[in-house]
Amino acid sequence: MNAGPVKSRSTRQKTAVNRALDELTDFVSAQELFAVLKERGEQVSLATVYRVLQQQQQDGLVDVLNPDDGESLFRRCEAQTHHHHLVCRRCGRAVEIEAPAVEQWAARIASEHEFTEVEHTVEIYGICPDCSRS
Repeated sequence: MNAGPVKSRSTRQKTAVNRALDELTDFVSAQELFAVLKERGEQVSLATVYRVLQQQQQDGLVDVLNPDDGESLFRRCEAQTHHHHLVCRRCGRAVEIEAPAVEQWAARIASEHEFTEVEHTVEIYGICPDCSRS
């Protein structure tokens, strides 16, 4: 059995997903990313899109928003350090923010309760200036 073609196919699919993520500026769901890839003529399965996004999330290469509708949204990270998001509830615009006070608070709370290996996500929702004006 020759494992070569399977590996190259997987690499080609992962490359297509990465290329699309690099080119998109807005957060997209896995389904939306799959539709973009399909529109471009890429032969990538939806399962592969989910798998690549999950791995990239674990590796810290994509930002993830979890809106109330339950469908995670993904975008290539712009910041290379731990950060949070300020998200417009109307248009979905997201601004990456650093919040040292939040980091200190999270570390203090975890320590007070003797928690280790702590992770956290902060997403602040509001209305962006453009949407506020319209």
